[in-house]
Amino acid sequence: MFPNKIISLFLLGVCLLSCSSKSSSPGPSGGTGTGGSITVSDKTYTFDTTPTWSEEFNTGTMPDTSRWGYDIGGGGWGNHELEYYTNGNNVSIANGNLVITTRKENVAGSSYSSARLFSKGTGNFTYGRIEIRAKIPGGKGTWPAIWMLPTDYAYGAWPASGEMDIMEHVGYDPYNIYVTMHTGAYNHILNTQKGVTVGVPTALSDYHTYRIDWTPASVTAFIDDAQVMVFKNEGTGYMAWPFDKRFHLMLNTAVGGDWGGAQGVDDTSFPCSMLIDYIRVYKVTNL
Repeated sequence: MFPNKIISLFLLGVCLLSCSSKSSSPGPSGGTGTGGSITVSDKTYTFDTTPTWSEEFNTGTMPDTSRWGYDIGGGGWGNHELEYYTNGNNVSIANGNLVITTRKENVAGSSYSSARLFSKGTGNFTYGRIEIRAKIPGGKGTWPAIWMLPTDYAYGAWPASGEMDIMEHVGYDPYNIYVTMHTGAYNHILNTQKGVTVGVPTALSDYHTYRIDWTPASVTAFIDDAQVMVFKNEGTGYMAWPFDKRFHLMLNTAVGGDWGGAQGVDDTSFPCSMLIDYIRVYKVTNL
């Protein structure tokens, strides 16, 4: 069983981003990931203008079960979290959003309930532009995340097969977003993890777009189209670069845990919800 979101508070690198205000109203926007290119190590990679896989969350009342599954259980897979992840009771579709609601309630011996969704099986990707527009919850003890895990664990158990944290937030640090890459060579256990802390003054009040451009040369991260991090393929093998295999999306809000609960949990924070407006994945056209 893999760990969930165990991460050091001492992320490498700090980047301050002045964010322009975005509408806090629900529903889809035009999006930022249509077409375009990125140049890494003197090679320019281009992306399709139409998503090869997308979720707009504009129909129905629940996520499509042919595309989304649920991790179910408590304990946080090694993180000492306080929530119990349910099989859909904490998820809905409303006003053009996927809504993940975290509640203060007793479920299966846990004091809180939430949801952790994955696209494994139907949404597996190797390279591409992956963009998510979301509005995240706040409050001390909350720990929302948008991230990716390996589908096949071809290089072994975590962290050898990698993890890509596109967006993480902890409620006691309301104005910062964290972006982190984990590999066998670069992880918090060795205190070598690669990541950035990005100042986002409206992190909780507005929708923001979180994106990675993933190519054979790098994983480049963006918030609202501003580049915040580049994690390059050093060419030294899978311990540093396991990102040549299939990965799938993970969406969740945890409560407490080794990082999220470092300053306790404020029960007045609940219920709270993470809103996902859309997810769009664009293929790299020139691998």
